[in-house]
Amino acid sequence: MKKLKNMKDFLQEEDGMGTVEIILIIVVLVGLVLIFKEQITKIVESIFKKITTQTDKV
Repeated sequence: MKKLKNMKDFLQEEDGMGTVEIILIIVVLVGLVLIFKEQITKIVESIFKKITTQTDKV
């Protein structure tokens, strides 16, 4: 009976939920980066091109 109560207490404990949620968010973000890698690269390259051309003007 004591083991059953310990198991019930363990299942109701939510201290580790924050860590699991953060890991899931990171996995989703990495997946999105992998899916949209080409588009992200093009956007970043165009931004850096604009920065370099505008700094030449200054």
